[in-house]
Amino acid sequence: MITIISGTNRKGSECLHFAKKYAEICRTLTNEEVKVLSLEDAAHDWFHPDMYEASQMSPSLIALQDEYMIPADRFIYLIPEYNGGFPGVLKLFLDACSVRQYDATFKGKKAALVGIATGRAGNLRGMDQLTGVLNHLGTIVLPNKLPISRIYSIMNKQGEIVDIPTLKVMQRQIDELLAL
Repeated sequence: MITIISGTNRKGSECLHFAKKYAEICRTLTNEEVKVLSLEDAAHDWFHPDMYEASQMSPSLIALQDEYMIPADRFIYLIPEYNGGFPGVLKLFLDACSVRQYDATFKGKKAALVGIATGRAGNLRGMDQLTGVLNHLGTIVLPNKLPISRIYSIMNKQGEIVDIPTLKVMQRQIDELLAL
C-alpha cells in the first residue's frame, strides 16, 4: 500500500491538490492500494501531556496509524514550506505514531518527499529536515526529493496542476519509488 500524506493542517491548503494529483498518477502506474491522508481533515486530539504513553494515545490517532501508516510499505510526503521548514503538525503526527508499534509504522519503509512552496526553493530545507527525522525512524528516503516552487504558476484557478514539465517529474519520482 502507498500512503500519500498532505503534511499540513491548514484549511484550504494547496498541498492537498498536489497530494490528490500524486494519488491519481500512482493509480495509473500501479495496482497497489493508494490512500491519501490529509492532516487537515484529521482530528487533532493527540497533543496532550500524556501523548507519549501508549495507554493514553487518542483513539483517533490509533485509527489513523492502523489505517494509513502500519499497512503502507511506501509513503509520499507532501510538505509545504512553513518558516523555512516543514509543518509542526507533521512532526507531531510522526512523534505521536512513534509511541505505538514503532517498527511496524516506520522501519524499512520507503518514502518520497515533495516540497511545496510559493517561493523559489521548493522547501529544500524542510525536505532535508524531514529526511533526518525519517532516517532516525528507520525509513528509507528516496534520494530524488522533488522541490516544487512557485506553485501558483503551475496550477490553474481550480487548483489543478497543469504544468507538463512538473507533471513529468512527479511521475518520474513515483516511478523511482515504485522501483524500490
